[in-house]
Amino acid sequence: MAPSIEKFPLLKTSPPPEKLPFPLGLVSPGVRPYLELIRFHKPTGTILMFWPFAWGLTMAAYHTSLDLQTFWTEMLKFLIAAFIVRGSACTINDIFDRDFDAGVERTKGRPLASGRVSVFAAVIYLIFQYLAGIFLYLPYKDVAFWAAITQLLPLFIIYPLMKRITYWPQAWLGIAMNFGLVVAWVAITNEVDLQLLTLLMVGSWGWTMHYDTIYACQDRKDDVKVGVKSTAVMLGDFVRPFTFSCAVLFVSTLAYAGILNEQTPYFFYISIGGTSLHLIWQYVTVDLNSPDSCGLNFIRNGHMGWVTWAGLMIDYLVKIDKLPFALPF
Repeated sequence: MAPSIEKFPLLKTSPPPEKLPFPLGLVSPGVRPYLELIRFHKPTGTILMFWPFAWGLTMAAYHTSLDLQTFWTEMLKFLIAAFIVRGSACTINDIFDRDFDAGVERTKGRPLASGRVSVFAAVIYLIFQYLAGIFLYLPYKDVAFWAAITQLLPLFIIYPLMKRITYWPQAWLGIAMNFGLVVAWVAITNEVDLQLLTLLMVGSWGWTMHYDTIYACQDRKDDVKVGVKSTAVMLGDFVRPFTFSCAVLFVSTLAYAGILNEQTPYFFYISIGGTSLHLIWQYVTVDLNSPDSCGLNFIRNGHMGWVTWAGLMIDYLVKIDKLPFALPF
C-alpha cells in the first residue's frame, strides 16, 4: 500500500500564486495598494477621462490653426492631467465609499475596503495628488486655470456624496468626467464660447451617462443590498432605451458642435459616422445581465474615443497642411 501523502508534508502541493495584473507584480507589497487605489492597473478610466481633453484640444487647435509642436506638448500635458485627475477621483471615491465597497463583491478587495490602506494614509496620498495637479496647471491663466481646478477638486469631491442622496450620481459624473473639454478649449483659444462648450458638455454628458449606467449594471444586485443609488438601479428594465437615447444625444450634439466650429466633411464622415456605428455595435453586443459583458462595454468606450478623435485630427492636420499621407477624397 502506498504511503499516505499526509505522512510526508513536504510533498504537499500549494496552489500557484495569484497572477497580478500589470504592473502590480513589479512593485513591492507595500507600494502595491497605492497603485491599486488610483486604479493604475485599470487604465480605462484614465482613457475615458483623457478623451474629452483630447477632443477639446483638437477642436481648439483646428479653430486657431495651432502649430503642431504646441499641440503635441499640450496633448502630453492633458494626458498627465487625466491620469492625475482620475487617480485623485478614485482615491476620494474610495475614502467615502469604503464601507459600501466592503459589501460589494467586485469592490470588497479594494485597499481601503479591505483595510490594506488606512484612511489617514489615503488622505495624505490624496493631498499629494492634488498638489501635483495644481502644479501641472500653474502655467494656465485665468479661466483655464480655475476650470482645471474646478474639475480636480470640487467636481470629484462631491461625486461620491451623490450616491447617497440621488439615483442620478452618473449625472454629476458626466459633468466631472468631461470638464476637460472646457479646460482644453479655453487653454488654447483664451475664450469661452458658451454655445459650443455647452453643446460639447451636454453631448459628452450623454456619453458618460451611456457608458457608466451600463458599467453600473455590474453591481446592481449588491448595490441594492448595501443601499448605493445609481441610474442602473433606478431604471431597471429601461436601462437600454435610456442609454441609447444618451448615445444619440452625444452624436447629435457633437455633430452640431462640428457645424459651429466649421469642421469639414472628414469630421462628419469619420468622427460622427464612425462613432455612430461603434455605438450601434455596442448595443448589439452588450448583455446587461452579464457583469462581464457590461465591463467589456465600458472598456470599448475607451476604444471608441479613437474613432471620435480621428476625424477631428485629420481635419486639423489638413487645415495646417501637415497630413503625412494623401486622402482618397
